[in-house]
Formats: sequence, C-alpha cells, structure tokens
Amino acid sequence: MKIALDAMGGDFAPAEIVQGAVTAAKTLPSVTKIILVGDEKAIKNELTHSKSSVLSKLEIFHASEVIGMDEAPAKAVRSKKDSSINRAVELVKAGEADAFLSAGNTGAAMVASTLRLRALKGIERPAIATAFPTLQDPMVLIDAGANMDCSAKQLFQFAIMGAQYSKLILGKKDPVVGLLSIGGEDSKGNEITKEAFRMLSNSNLNFKGNVEGHDLFHGDIDVITCDGFVGNVVLKTCESTAKAVTDWIKLETKKSPFRILGALMMRGAFHAVKKHVDAEQHGGAPLLGVNGVSIITHGSTSRRGIVNAIRVASESIHNHLNDAIENEIAVNQNIGKI
Repeated sequence: MKIALDAMGGDFAPAEIVQGAVTAAKTLPSVTKIILVGDEKAIKNELTHSKSSVLSKLEIFHASEVIGMDEAPAKAVRSKKDSSINRAVELVKAGEADAFLSAGNTGAAMVASTLRLRALKGIERPAIATAFPTLQDPMVLIDAGANMDCSAKQLFQFAIMGAQYSKLILGKKDPVVGLLSIGGEDSKGNEITKEAFRMLSNSNLNFKGNVEGHDLFHGDIDVITCDGFVGNVVLKTCESTAKAVTDWIKLETKKSPFRILGALMMRGAFHAVKKHVDAEQHGGAPLLGVNGVSIITHGSTSRRGIVNAIRVASESIHNHLNDAIENEIAVNQNIGKI
C-alpha cells in the first residue's frame, strides 16, 4: 500500500517527517511506498544518508507551496493549489496513494480531505476521532473538533464510525459506546443529545447511555460521542491539565532534599506514566467518514509519531475500515434507525 505524506507540515518539518518516513520504510513491511510530498530539494537533503534499500520505498512528489500553521484553512486550501497538503490529498483522490497523512495545519488537512475525497456513502459529516488514555485501554473520543454544531443523526453517525475504529484499529471486540452529556440519566442533556440518545438506544451498537466528564478515564467506555465543539474543549482541557500536573510535580519535588530523593526513587513510575499518556503511540487522529484514509497528527509530532501514524493508516486500509463504516451506516438506515 502507498501512503502520501505531507513532508512540509508540522513544527519540525521536513526533518522529523522525512526521518519518520525512513523508519517506517524500514519497519513496516505492509507499506510498499511512501510518497514524500513537498519541496524536493529539502526532502532530498534529509535523505542524503539513507540506504538504497530504504530509498527504494520512498518517492518524492514536488510541491512548491506550504500552508502555514496559522493560515486560515479554507482560504489557504483554495489559494495554494500547489501546497503539500493539497497535492498529497490529490494523490489519494487519483488512486495513486491509499492514504493521506499530515502533521501540518489541522483545519487545512481536514478541509482538503473533505472537499477532494468527499464523504462516504450515507455519511453527512466526517469527524475527527482521537484516542484517549484511560486506566485500562485507550478509548475513542469523536468528534474532536471537525463539526461545531451537529444534529442528532450526525452524533449517531459519529458513534458508528468511532465504534468501527475502536473495533478494527484498537482491537475492541464489541466497543462500549457512551454519549457525553451533563448527567447519566436519560432525561439529561439538550434536545439534540436526547434525540441522539433515543437513536443510539434503538441501534445495534453496544450503547451504555449518557456519560459525564468524570467517566473519561475510567476505561469502561470505549467510544465517547459528542459534537466537535465540546470534544475539542475536552481534548484541550485534558492536555493542559496533564501539563499543569506535570509542572506542579516538578516544582514540588524540588523544594527539599527529601523530595528530590523521593522523586529519584519514583523515576521509574514517572516514566511509566509518561509512556502511558503519550499521544504519539496512537498514531494521530483519523478524519473518519471521508472516502479515503486521512490521518491528521499534532504539529509537534516527532518521527516516532509519524511512524505510528503511518502504521495506523496502513491498518485502516488493511482492515477495510471505510467499508465497515459504510456497511454499518447502511444497516442502520435499512432498519429505519437514522
């Protein structure tokens, strides 16, 4: 399978992106070709010391423009036709690549994927799925920022897509689905979440019911569904809380020799926790519901994160994720549940 990789997107592009591709070419046998899209000269400079066996799996596709991280997504996608994001997505649309991957401007990657690849049959709006660490296995939060205002039907479709991702990529046999609300009772929530609750209750999904914010990290829910406004606030709040807790621990452990000694004794535990909450191991956030595979990673993603994102893209293709989503949407439409 072939992966179209935006080599110019991200805080550390093209170095970390290209080196991630080199590592993926060495370690992921299912990936037969990685197309590095971007400035040809800059990419070649990064490949100077790569071995011929690796280079045979890498291909450069020149793109003269780059969409900056702070540019307005829709405007940039329209005006910069020869950007690395646009060209990489077009390779997927043309059938010359099986998946698109970018650590660049999230909005631009989402807009380009949606406009050029279009939505899967039956899907009203694609949604971003993010893997969250829990006290047990990772769970999926969907939507994490693609759609600010959603209908009940769209929330239901998000749940279907998230459940299939949890099943096929994260390995959950029968994913437990929850609807994020302000209380666990059926009567809690606004009119849209109440209607989404009714649809989910009548579906073939393993629906537990409403869940609250404090249920996020328990690990007994595999997919939490919400609109993109709420999902993005949850995501950013959790990220900032984790950073604040880390900073507090660092400050407090330096206040006395005994605390410093205790911190040294706990170093192994601290490393284990850091590894547990490391977002890069999950390989970025897929934009589910587009007619193709589109993976969007954080701008600060390192080469290790790029490798894992390429792995997730290949697993999505291998496990026919989009076919599974379309089938589940069709099943629920046929029995009149959406």
